[in-house]
Amino acid sequence: MMFPISVASPVRFPGPPPKAADVVVIGGGVIGVMTAWYLARRGVRVVLCEKGRIAGEQSSRNWGWVRQQGRDPAELPIMIEALSIWKGLEAEAGASLGFRQTGVLYIANGARDMAAHEAWTAHARAHGIDTRVLSRSEVAAMLPGDAGWTGGIWTASDAQAEPWIAVPRLAEAAAARGVRIVENCAVRALDITAGRVAGVMTEMGRVAADRVVLAGGSWSALFARTHGLGLPQLSVRATVAATAPLPQIFPGAAADSRFALRRRQDGGYTLALRLTHDFYLGPDAFRLFRTYLPLIRKDIAGTRFKPAAPRHFPDGWRTPRRWTAEGETPFERMRILAPEPDPAQVERMRDRFAAAFPGLGRPLIAAAWAGMIDTMPDVLPVIDHAAALPGLTIATGMSGHGFGIGPGVGRVTADLVEGRAPRHDLAPFRLARFGTYV
Repeated sequence: MMFPISVASPVRFPGPPPKAADVVVIGGGVIGVMTAWYLARRGVRVVLCEKGRIAGEQSSRNWGWVRQQGRDPAELPIMIEALSIWKGLEAEAGASLGFRQTGVLYIANGARDMAAHEAWTAHARAHGIDTRVLSRSEVAAMLPGDAGWTGGIWTASDAQAEPWIAVPRLAEAAAARGVRIVENCAVRALDITAGRVAGVMTEMGRVAADRVVLAGGSWSALFARTHGLGLPQLSVRATVAATAPLPQIFPGAAADSRFALRRRQDGGYTLALRLTHDFYLGPDAFRLFRTYLPLIRKDIAGTRFKPAAPRHFPDGWRTPRRWTAEGETPFERMRILAPEPDPAQVERMRDRFAAAFPGLGRPLIAAAWAGMIDTMPDVLPVIDHAAALPGLTIATGMSGHGFGIGPGVGRVTADLVEGRAPRHDLAPFRLARFGTYV
C-alpha cells in the first residue's frame, strides 16, 4: 500500500511558484486537482498551492467509492457526469487509477432500512440510473453472509478507485499538462486590492492572480474567516482500516447499517463503521451549535463528542483565528491534518466483519488511519463565488462525498471561475443559503 501520505512522504512538486498566474487554486485534494486540470485544458495558467502533500488529507483517506447510489438528489446530476468522466480518466491521465465499475450494494438490516433504500430508487429512476431493488435471496446470492440481511438495492454502474493512488497520479498528469503545482507551500492570505482579489500571499512569496479557488477542505472555513467570510463548516473524525489480502467475497463496495467494505486492487478490503464519527468541541463548534443542531439530532447515535480538538487542528481552542501574511500561520503548523485512528473502532470493524462472514473470521489489519471529513449543516458542499470578495470561488464542504464526485465538481468549478454556464443547477450549493456567519 502507498498509504498513508504524510509529511515524511517526499515532496514531488517543490516549486517555487511563479510570480503570476491567471488562477491560483488553494488545496491539493481531488477538488483542487480536478479544478486545475480543467482550467489547464482550456489554456488557463494555473498555480496549485498545497500546504502539505497532494491528497495528504481526506482525498486519500476516504473509502474509495465512486457512487451515484444514495446521493442527495441535488448532487446527482454532477455525480452522473463525474462517473462519465472517471470512465475516461485513466486513458486521459495515462496512468492506472484503480478505477473499476464493480457496483455498490446497500443492504437492509430490517424493514426500516429497506423502506429507506426503496424510497431512494425514485431518484434513480428520475435520472436514468440502473439501481434495482434486491430481495433477501438476491442479496444472499450476491454477498453470502450471516448477518440476517433482509434485502437491499444495487447499482451495477457504480464504481471505485484507489484514492491514495488516483489523486496523486491525476496531479502528475495535470502538471504534465501545464498546471504548476507547489507542495509545502501554504497560502497565508489573499492579496486584496480595491475590494477584489489581486493574488495570494504564500510562504514562498506573492503570486499575482485575479482569480482564486478555495478548495481547502477542512481548512477552508478558517482561511475564509480571516478575510471576513462566513463559512459554517465543521469537521468530524472517521476511522478506516485496510485488511490484509483475503479470499474474494464481493468484488465491489457494500454497506449495511453497521459497517462498510470495499474490495481493493491488492486483494484486501477497506473497512469502516457506518454512521460513526467523532466530533471535537472547539470554538466554532459552540458558535455554530444552533446551525448544526438538526444534523446533530439526526446523527446523535453515531456521534461521539470529544472535549477538545488536538493541538493545531482547524477548530482547536488555541488555533489562531487571525494572523498576518508575514509570519507563520496555522496552515504551516499542521502541514497534513492526520488524526489518529480509534483502535476500539478498528476492533469493532473486525468483530462486525467476522459476525457477517464467520468463515473468514476476524481479519488481519494491514493498516488503519483516520481522516477529518469537512461537512456543512445540510451535508451539501459549497460551490459558489464569494459575493463579498470578487475573484474568489469556493469549492468545499464535500461532507464525505468528495472523492467520487470530484471530477464533476472540478469541471463545474472551472466553469464558474471562467464565467461559463456550469450546465447544472448550483442553487443548492450557494454560500448564501446559510445567511451570514463570521
